[in-house]
Amino acid sequence: MSGHDAHAGQGARRAGIVIASTRAATGAYEDRTGPIVADWLSDHGFDVIPPAVVPDGPSVGAALRALLALGPAAIITSGGTGLSPDDVTPEETRPLLDRDVPGIMEALRAAGSAKTPLAALSRGHAGLSGRTFIVNLPGSPSGVMDGLAVLDPMIGHICDQASGRGGANHDHH
Repeated sequence: MSGHDAHAGQGARRAGIVIASTRAATGAYEDRTGPIVADWLSDHGFDVIPPAVVPDGPSVGAALRALLALGPAAIITSGGTGLSPDDVTPEETRPLLDRDVPGIMEALRAAGSAKTPLAALSRGHAGLSGRTFIVNLPGSPSGVMDGLAVLDPMIGHICDQASGRGGANHDHH
């Protein structure tokens, strides 16, 4: 069920990860979401750029801009999407997006809400910055796994469409 077979011979797409966690960035807490995202991306045929673990706040935007300069097909963030005063990952992501893909966040919140009503509080964004797909996932391992399950059947198609390799049926979306 993984989507990496369709991309054999095309060269691996690159993907970046930004972990927004002041506690993990300062060493007070071990980041548990970066490895989950990295393994998932690798399983989907991506060449994974090592996760950037940064404090909540403007460092998130700086990390996103640094990754965008490398031209990855996708960037997945984890953390900083809630209601705490320093949860500003959506605010740091939004100015970088050229096009929103709101249906992805609707699907992520719907899937999370089946497990916890708190999923509705996630304020993340999904969209394209140039040809790079960016999505904001929650900061918990369970929230990340739920989000990746939603992305699982579509990540290859998203990257194909964004790169212009959408195939014959790309105009039906």
